[in-house]
Amino acid sequence: MVDYGPHLGLPHTKVLGDGLLELRLKGAEGIARVLYCTLVGQRIVVLHSFIKKTDKIPAKELAVAHKRLKEIKDAHP
Repeated sequence: MVDYGPHLGLPHTKVLGDGLLELRLKGAEGIARVLYCTLVGQRIVVLHSFIKKTDKIPAKELAVAHKRLKEIKDAHP
């Protein structure tokens, strides 16, 4: 992401809407997801990460990321 920026595109990243993006990672431990946003100047802010066990992102995990995204937006209008 340092070399190419926060918008790598599929299959590495996916736009979830409202400024929320998903980084898709695979490793020996399984499939991980990192939910993040960007700020002015290409600053990347990691909001939440978790190990994915289902096809869809669980609502609980999305809720955590959306709450933190709102906090970031409120702090940086």
